[in-house]
Amino acid sequence: MEQQERDGVTTRLPEPAALADTSAEVPEKHLVPVFDAKSVSIFYGSFRAVTDVSLTIYEHEITAFIGSSGSGKSTVLRAFNRMNDLVPIAHMDGEIDYRGVSLYGPDVSPVAVRRRIGMVFQKPNPFPKSIYENVAYGPRINGIRKKSHLDEIVESSLQKAALWDEVKDRLNKSGLGLSGGQAQRLCIARTLAVEPDVVLMDEPCSALDPIATGRIEDLMHEIKSQYTIVIVTHNMQQATRVSDRTAFFSVLRNEKPGGNDTRTGVLVEYGTTQQIFEDPHDSRTQAYVTGRIG
Repeated sequence: MEQQERDGVTTRLPEPAALADTSAEVPEKHLVPVFDAKSVSIFYGSFRAVTDVSLTIYEHEITAFIGSSGSGKSTVLRAFNRMNDLVPIAHMDGEIDYRGVSLYGPDVSPVAVRRRIGMVFQKPNPFPKSIYENVAYGPRINGIRKKSHLDEIVESSLQKAALWDEVKDRLNKSGLGLSGGQAQRLCIARTLAVEPDVVLMDEPCSALDPIATGRIEDLMHEIKSQYTIVIVTHNMQQATRVSDRTAFFSVLRNEKPGGNDTRTGVLVEYGTTQQIFEDPHDSRTQAYVTGRIG
């Protein structure tokens, strides 16, 4: 168990290898649950962004969240590494377990959570530093100072992100000078450099051309043997290409007297990607994946 004192909070997060097959509800013995969300509702002030979401994310799989804008996909994704904590008016009901430990427990530090559960955002956001320093930044923050060790981490992370061969001769050049696809892979390398257990990706290819998108998708396939990946995407073809499981979110509208209505995101259906796209059980899922609604 990881135990660190930071900001006065002791963190106790299990190491990935420490988790045995302890859940009687796991559908197949070889599936290891990483996240278990139970009746999760997330609010921004009085606005309920998502309602009653329950699902399990499994180790070394790619899980895609699909659905229309405003259906709560990114909100749920951010709950997995407590990014919503950074929004003062946000709060959550329900429970999310990470490898059997309550992710929102009083003794769990959000800082430690975000170190273990990394995030890649929609728009590539390299730091205004060299390529080398972009990748070395996280390990330095975590206390690694030895140059040879940092060199190893930078090279290994860039190789995992399929970027090493393209930048190895210009590591001291600014990361801001990279193309969009390269910049996104640099951000992935920066995330991998702190050795996370999980990589969350919020529409990582939405600003990229098809060639760069293909490289990111190939990368996801290559690294899923080492990481658990959850991706939000509006591209249904991408979901079918890269993911093992797919969760479909939709907007539920409740009409109020006077013509006003309230909206909230709901999880409509969750299953293997093949089942969701070839044999959806809910008519709303079928309408979405066949393009009848958007």
